[in-house]
Amino acid sequence: MPLPDVVGVLAYAALAAVALRAVLSYKSAAHAARRLWRWADEWAQAYQYYDVPRLVAAGDAAENPLFRKAAAYVSSLPSLEDADAACLLSSPTKTNDFSLQLGPGHTAHDAFLGARLAWTNAGADRLVLRVRRHDRTRVLRPYLQHVESVADEMELRRRELRLYANSGSSDGAAPRWASAPFTHPATLDTVAMDPDLKARVRADLETFLKGRAYYHRLGRVWRRSYLLYGQHGTGKSTFAAAMARFLGYDVYDVDLSRAGTDDDLRAMLLDTAPRSLILVEDLDRYLRGGGSDGETSAARAARVLGFMDGLSSCCGEERVMVFTMSGGKDGVDPAVLRPGRLDVHIHFTLCDFEGFKALASNYLGLKDHKLYPQVEEGFHAGARLSPAELGEIMLANRASPSRALRTVISALQHVAAPPARTSSAAAARPPRLSSRLSGHLDEPNTAASESNAASLSPGGFGKETPMREFKKLYGLIKIRSRKEGGVVPVDDTAGSPHRRVSDASATEKDR
Repeated sequence: MPLPDVVGVLAYAALAAVALRAVLSYKSAAHAARRLWRWADEWAQAYQYYDVPRLVAAGDAAENPLFRKAAAYVSSLPSLEDADAACLLSSPTKTNDFSLQLGPGHTAHDAFLGARLAWTNAGADRLVLRVRRHDRTRVLRPYLQHVESVADEMELRRRELRLYANSGSSDGAAPRWASAPFTHPATLDTVAMDPDLKARVRADLETFLKGRAYYHRLGRVWRRSYLLYGQHGTGKSTFAAAMARFLGYDVYDVDLSRAGTDDDLRAMLLDTAPRSLILVEDLDRYLRGGGSDGETSAARAARVLGFMDGLSSCCGEERVMVFTMSGGKDGVDPAVLRPGRLDVHIHFTLCDFEGFKALASNYLGLKDHKLYPQVEEGFHAGARLSPAELGEIMLANRASPSRALRTVISALQHVAAPPARTSSAAAARPPRLSSRLSGHLDEPNTAASESNAASLSPGGFGKETPMREFKKLYGLIKIRSRKEGGVVPVDDTAGSPHRRVSDASATEKDR
């Protein structure tokens, strides 16, 4: 490389280094100026400092609840990520759950109602809240209430949910609750449901969560009840689990047939905690009665009515009651279905094409596929499958989305059994999509088809009739085509003995 080129490259490199240094110097100077301004502002202002100790008093084992809530609140501040030092912790019960805590001797800033506040970790289990003196009267109490409410909500979201079920005792003792961790992973986002309906249910739940003051002003119990009804396999129990996960509530699964006497059921309700979801499945089956205990349907209906809105059901606040039914609402007492006992009715239907796409997105990660038009054609023809059936198909074929979609298409084609056999040609045709909203794979029943064909009315087609009717139709078509073409029609049914005799007699008469 010539010497002038080398000198030029070195000159450009020197200019780039000078420019980079100037930029860095400018940023450093701006940062130093901001810190200087903050220090001058803090030095010029008068502040009030509030200690928040961990223990109520020295030597006392009682813990200060405000310290625990303030520590949880400070760990959620966005400014903690910009603090000079922070402690990184992981959850002992959940994997991949990390949190930040303020390091000893360092400060995290916050803002509330236009006032600037700061939390400092003073060490020795002590937090210090700093507030400007002229803001303390205006914001201190509302700010502490805000800290407690945010900390309570965080605690409810992070705590482990539990599932309670009533279990009877072999020695005749009263039923009691048995519990286990509630680990159902369903969420409202993963449930296959009409988007508009899901949004309405989500909004209703959010309104309920924020409605404590409203319910109290009306003098009503802070409670909401839902009826989920539809065929088996349509996702009612999964949706109830998603509701509990969204609300952050424990689940009490009540089996009314094992709840003992009315007094036992009342005692179980009194033993439930607030902020819980009480689930009663297959309500219609229980109301039908006729069980081995000899209890009549009327007695069971009266028991359900007392369970829904009796005084014992009002013992706790912020409670959601969910009832499921596997059939329709026609055979249920209207007193059970009225508002106040069942506020929101949600009908769970078999999957249509939109529900299928939601399931395919969840199970297979598909947004679109070349086989989607065939699947859509099957659904538009009226065939339906339950979410449970579709989910099992996709789960079994999750390694190959194309194979899963082909299996769904085949299942849609076999939703309904083919019609009764009319001829060998008709039997050889592939099965067509039926418009029955069955949701089950119906296998053809040959014996039933033959019995139905044998029991047809005289005006219907017999066993030998279809071929003869097809011949007549074919003959009429040929006659019409020949008339239009100016050709004398020829009788194609001359092969019939009866027709040959008739033609012979007509010829003799003409002669």
